[in-house]
Formats: sequence, C-alpha cells, structure tokens
Amino acid sequence: MSRRLTFLFAVAAGVAIGNLYWAQPLLDLVADDLHASPSRAGWLITATQVGYAVGVLLIVPLGDVVDRRRLVPGMLLCSSVALLLCAVAPTMGVLLAAIALLGLTTVAGQILTPLAGDLASPTQRGEVVGKVGSGILTGILAARTISGLVAGSAGWRTIYVCAAVVVVLLAALLFRALPPLAPKTALPYPALIASVATVALRERAVRWTLVLGATGFAVFAMFWTALTFRLSSPPFDYSATVIGLFGLAGLSGVLAGQRGGRLHDRGWSLPATGAAWLLALLSFVLVGLAGRSIVLLVVGIVALDAALQTASLLNRARLFDISHDARSRINTAFVVSNFIGGGLGSAAATVLWSAGGWPAITTAGIALSGLALTVWAAGRRGALVTLSHA
Repeated sequence: MSRRLTFLFAVAAGVAIGNLYWAQPLLDLVADDLHASPSRAGWLITATQVGYAVGVLLIVPLGDVVDRRRLVPGMLLCSSVALLLCAVAPTMGVLLAAIALLGLTTVAGQILTPLAGDLASPTQRGEVVGKVGSGILTGILAARTISGLVAGSAGWRTIYVCAAVVVVLLAALLFRALPPLAPKTALPYPALIASVATVALRERAVRWTLVLGATGFAVFAMFWTALTFRLSSPPFDYSATVIGLFGLAGLSGVLAGQRGGRLHDRGWSLPATGAAWLLALLSFVLVGLAGRSIVLLVVGIVALDAALQTASLLNRARLFDISHDARSRINTAFVVSNFIGGGLGSAAATVLWSAGGWPAITTAGIALSGLALTVWAAGRRGALVTLSHA
C-alpha cells in the first residue's frame, strides 16, 4: 500500500459512500420537479439506507471469496448505472427504485477497507485503514455540501451525472492499480452469508468491539440529528444554509481523528480507545454548558468528532488484526452493527429533543459515553489477550 494507492482507496471509498447522501439537501428540489409531496420525497433517504444495508449484508462478504480486483470496479460500475437512472428518473416512483438500487450497489468503500488491511504491512495496517476510513467519513460529511452547491447552480439531476462520471473514472483507476487477488477462502454463498454471524460471535474481542462501535455511531447520529434542532431554535435561529456549514467543523474533527490508526500501529490501541471515549464524555459536558456561546459549541463539535472518529478507526484496525481470512465478513458485522446503532441514535434524538430539548441530548450523550467507558474497562483485558494471539 503505497501512499498513492492509499489515497486512491480513501477517495474511492469516500465517493462511494457519498452517493448515499447526495439526496439529503435536495428533497425540496426533487419534490417540486417531480410534483411530489415533501413527505414522499423523504422516502428517498429511507430507500437509500435500506438498499445500502442489504448491500453491505449480501455483497461485502464476497470480498473473502472472490477476486476483489474485479469485484470493486464491478460494484462501482453498477453504482454508476444506478446514478444515471437517478439522473433521468421521470417520476418519483422510478427515482425511489433507482435510489434503492444505488444504495444496494454503492458498497465499494466497505470492500476497499478490509482490502487495505490485507495489502498493508502489519506495522502500517492501522495507519492505512485509518486513512481509508477517514475517506469514508469525509465523504459522508462532504457529500451534503457538494450536492447543495451543484444543485443550486445546475439542478439536482446534475449531481448524479457528475457522480456517475467520477465513479466510472475511479473504477478504471482501481482496476489498473490493483493486482489480481486470489480468494482468501472457499465457501458456498449461503454458507458465506451465514458465517457473518459466526465470525462475529466466535471471538469475545469481536463482540466487545462491535458493542463499542455501535455505541459510537449511536452517539454520532444522535448528536448530529439533534444539532440541527438546536441550531434552528432560539437563541441561534440559523438558516439551513448556515447549519450546513457546521459540517465543516465536523470535518475538521474527522481529519484530527485520522491519526488514530498510527496509535494502533504503536501498540496503543486499547488505551487510546479509552482516552477517546473520555474525550467524548467531556465534549458533551462542554456543549451542554456552552449556552449561547457558538465558539464553545464549535470546539465541542470538533472534539467530539475527533474522539468518535479515533475510536471508530481503532475499533476497525483491531478487528482486522483478529482474522485475515474473514476480514470482509468481520467488516460486514461491524458496519451492520454501526448501522443499527446509528438508526437507534437518530430515533433517540427526536424523542429526547421533544422530551427535554438540548439538556436531554447532552445528558444522554454523557450517559452513553460513560456506558462505553464501562464496556471498554470491562473488556479490554480480554481484547488484549486476543490481539496478542492474532
């Protein structure tokens, strides 16, 4: 994994995951153009996420049994077809089907991440996986901003055409850059899918890490969902445009957390995970006490995102050290558990905001961070034993 190939992996993973989020700032534009209600347009987000969850579960495990030099570009080309279908969709029904197909096929980033772990040397695996993982989260945060800017000047369909062109280019670059990669194991497809649960439950350290990962994504989703409510309400009353700029603060946190992989390579993965969760707890204390101070709120956002990103990167790097032959399936379990945690966090944000506003959100954040610290303290010795035998 040269620096150039690592950068290509990070960009491709970020673009792939970004395909899930183009529609989020475009719902009103799409509804007006296709003569649909805003509530029906909101189903575009649900269709994308459901398609993505199915794709992760049914396609990502193939990374353990097929040549990924063909699998990754192939999935990127499939997602380019789905992007073009979104661009030309004449009705909301067609767009819903196309965007569900987009979610199903845009899983290349989750195949590239364990592949990066395979190609990297053991002494650099954490750093390489960290950079590719940062590409994924950067794509999530950047997609909304890019989509809004392009759609505002050239229409909502243009973003899907542009994304399709970029995806085809990345597919060609990856096919040229990757060597032929022999399958790591041989399993029939039904057994392969069933073994996702087996490899997740077999090792105590995997189960422990999945709990920490799901908790982290629950906290992440809860905070960013509630932050929109907070910034659009008194004393701030910001517009949607201004609120969108706060994603840049989150992006700076992602970039700060990118170095978490190096901590893993130096043998500091477990203590650094505990330190990250302690920082997350303190960040919630800070944003809870920020009051009307936008400066303190932004500092808290950066610190929280850096903490959660670091913890997530360390979780993934440890998981990839546990098994070489099952990395794609372990990554599938990791992503699915994170997806479930994120869904629960988003739902909790709405309920908590209605019940107690911002104080309820920050209290829940402190409680979840404390829970994660408790889980970390209880399981880190077992995880250390597993890693020492990996």
